[in-house]
Formats: sequence, structure tokens, C-alpha cells
Amino acid sequence: MSKIKWSNLWKGFAMGTTDLVPGVSGGTIALLLGIYDDFIRSVSGIFSKRFWESLKFLLPIGVGMVIAIGLLSKVINYLLSAHTVPTMFFFVGLIAGIIPYLLKTSHFKHTFNVMHYSLLITGIIIIVVITLLNNGDKHAGESLSHSTGLILKYFIAGACASSAMLLPGISGSFMLLVFGVYGTVMYAISEFVSLNFAAIPILVTVGCGVLFGFLLSSKLIQYLLSYHTYLTYALIIGFVIGSLYAVFPGLPDTMMTWIISIITLILGFGISYRLGKITSD
Repeated sequence: MSKIKWSNLWKGFAMGTTDLVPGVSGGTIALLLGIYDDFIRSVSGIFSKRFWESLKFLLPIGVGMVIAIGLLSKVINYLLSAHTVPTMFFFVGLIAGIIPYLLKTSHFKHTFNVMHYSLLITGIIIIVVITLLNNGDKHAGESLSHSTGLILKYFIAGACASSAMLLPGISGSFMLLVFGVYGTVMYAISEFVSLNFAAIPILVTVGCGVLFGFLLSSKLIQYLLSYHTYLTYALIIGFVIGSLYAVFPGLPDTMMTWIISIITLILGFGISYRLGKITSD
């Protein structure tokens, strides 16, 4: 019987760190670290007869992700609250920088036809419509309020986020941002770390959504990437392009904010572009 590989703890930490940030996918990092196939197989296997083997593989990765989220949520919450526009420009750069990787991986010049471009456009429209339905609320935070409508929204956002986490090139936090709950979830995590238990209802709801998303999508994503690879990538690329609209915070209002925002935009683009290049080489 195989033992738990606690050496994968740092890989989980790396995945958790990137999944906190919209634009850099934990799936991409898993691909870069050489555990993507095992990760997808284990997530799918956790709901099958391979439960124990899958759990032993996922446990250190999950612990590493939880540690990363607990340690870094306060930093991200502070940046979103005190430096909203430059932080959002950093996210725009991260998301834009992963597009070349997705285009290269999909071999779009040779594989895309009318069907693929139709799916790509559909992906863009879906994200833009979701953003408009959220009334442009892209980075709400500093609130732990919850109602029946908000609870449903948090659950759906969590389910979509976990589905996105399984895909290379699209991060879970990206979907939270699209649904307008990213700032709220980051704030709830940072408050929970500070022992404010009023954050529990939000975190439990999002967590249940995440588990439901894993249960619903792990086998489907494995199937789509195996048998409809390029159609799946076309839809992902559409999601990512559409998310640029979802994330864009508006133009800076001072010269200093302009300068900082341009720097963070370039920095974000450079980080994700480089990660994508390493992964695809």
C-alpha cells in the first residue's frame, strides 16, 4: 500500500498560492510540476472505488493549498481594499498573459474552424453577461452579509470556481471574480484566520459549492480534455478573453495611480506569460 507523499505539500502550496490570484491557474502549476494528470485522476477517483489511493495523493496537496490560502488571504484582502485599481490591473495582466499559452497549446491556427470560433465567442458572451448580471460588482469585499440570494450566488460561484481549478489556463479565483464574490471570499478567509467566526456561513457555502463542483465536473473535464480537446480549449480561451472585461476596474484617476497600474499590468502579464512559456516548452 502506497504511503502519503508529504513531499507534495509544497506543490499544493504553490497551487493554492496561484489559485488565490485570478489569471494564474492552479491547473497550469500542476502541469508545470508534473502532477496534473495524477491530480485530475485523483479528484475524479475520490468519488469511486479508488477513494483511499486518491485521498492519499490529494491530502498533502490539499493541506498545502489551505496553508497558502490562510497565509496569503490577508495580503490580497489588503491590496484589494487599499490599492484596488493597481491590484486589478495586475490581475488583468495575469489573465492577458495566459492567452498566448492557451493559443499555443490549442494549435489554433491548424485546429480551429467555424465551430471552435463559435465556441470561443460563446465563451466571451457568457462571461460578459454574467458580469453584467452582477452589475459590475467585480471586487466586492469588507462585508460578511448573507441572504438567501447571496448564499445561492456563493454556492454557484464556488462550484464554477472548483471546475475552473481543474482546467489548465483558468483559475478558480478568476471565476469568483467574474461572479463578483472574490473580494468577499478573500475578506471572509482573512477574517476567519483572525478568529472572526461570522465568516463561517460564507466559507461553508462556498466550500460546499467547491465540493459539488469537483463532484460534478471532474469526470466531465477529464472526458472533454481527452476526447474534445480543442473544442474545450476554444471555450476556455473565450472565457479568459471575456474575463478581461469582467476584471477591468476602469481607468486610474491620478497620474501616480496610472504609473503604478501600468507597472502592475506589465508585471502580471510577464509572470503568467513566462509560466505559460515554461509549461508549453
